[in-house]
Amino acid sequence: MKLVAKMIFVLVLLVSHSIYASFILIPMDEITQTNHLKAYGITYWSLEKGNTAKWLLNYEGGSFLLEDNEATRNECKIRGVTFHVISDTQASKILEEISSPSLNMDAITLEKAPKIAVYSPKGKLPWDDAVTLVLTYAEIPFDLIYDEEVLEEKLLLYEWLHLHHEDFTGQYGRFYGAYRAAPWYIEQKKSAEDLASKLGFSKVSEEKLAVSLKIRDFVIGGGFMFAMCSATDSFDIALAAEGVDICETMFDGDPSEVDYQHKIDFNKTLAFKDFTLVRNPIEYEFSSIDMTRKRSSIKRTSDYFSLQEYSAKWDPIPTMLCQNHTQLIKGFMGQTTSFERANIKSNILVLGENKTNREARYIHGVKGKGLFTFYGGHDPEDYQHRVGDPKTELDLHPNSPGYRLILNNVLFPAAKKKKQKT
Repeated sequence: MKLVAKMIFVLVLLVSHSIYASFILIPMDEITQTNHLKAYGITYWSLEKGNTAKWLLNYEGGSFLLEDNEATRNECKIRGVTFHVISDTQASKILEEISSPSLNMDAITLEKAPKIAVYSPKGKLPWDDAVTLVLTYAEIPFDLIYDEEVLEEKLLLYEWLHLHHEDFTGQYGRFYGAYRAAPWYIEQKKSAEDLASKLGFSKVSEEKLAVSLKIRDFVIGGGFMFAMCSATDSFDIALAAEGVDICETMFDGDPSEVDYQHKIDFNKTLAFKDFTLVRNPIEYEFSSIDMTRKRSSIKRTSDYFSLQEYSAKWDPIPTMLCQNHTQLIKGFMGQTTSFERANIKSNILVLGENKTNREARYIHGVKGKGLFTFYGGHDPEDYQHRVGDPKTELDLHPNSPGYRLILNNVLFPAAKKKKQKT
């Protein structure tokens, strides 16, 4: 009888254990989740602690399934993130549902928090950067690096790199026409020239090209690179213009090369082709890639772009990058707002576009062993961010779909490599 009683006791323990929670489900749908942005930070934090997680693609807005423990529960409560404690059985049912061939869903295992670098000058004024803002808000750690660190091969320490609002062509953001007398412009130009000289370059354009080539090699070698606003097109322009002087006298002290347009090499770029450079140095524009000047017919109240839908089971990377609680994202302006479709290479995926204006807003590609994503515009919650404007307070936008796209890029390098298909 004692043996039977003991077996019954063990059986009761096993049954009771099975109904106890062993997973934390963080829903990412529009109604349930109170803070989408900090939810990414919780998932990153859990990975940092040595746990694994699952990203439930297209399930309740791209929900996360984490290992259950008291520390994670408390962290969710502290950060104001909605979560549900679920049992093994409930988790198994969710995963079984997701695995159905008839549903466009998948469960991607996240294994290791990527080490993050943000390429940004130490004094970012007069701009704030959406990526540093959202990483800070989501409590995802990152290191600030700039030209010295890049040229010293410090990128090898990181898996993920963001390019801050930057001009890689050495034309100081082409702010000359409107701001050449502004103290911040004068100081920024002097700082850039001093840094180039310190690093052994006679021109800022030459130093920025060297940095661009190192970043390109980082991607080719297997890194993940994310860029926004002018860091997108100016980066590709710098690569295409390698060995060609496209800068006018006010930028580098001597005239540009004659007929430089016909000397640039589109084979050297990551994403763009066949673009025409803007020759007038007074004009606040780099090339035909950007569609800011072609958006006069779009009113702010109707400025939206839509995300593409991909097969979660066959195309997990673009699916991860497009996870959201809505397929329609509010548009926002920048020095580089959107990309001309005719100037995008055929092997580049357009993840988000304004179909009415036929402009790409969010694109993704492969280079060598690495991947890159370009996101047009400056700040997803500041429609027309101007020089000197205050930074966006993300406490007012904890569920921002536009900012979620940034955090998708931060998290997807954590995906188990054998699940990645391109």
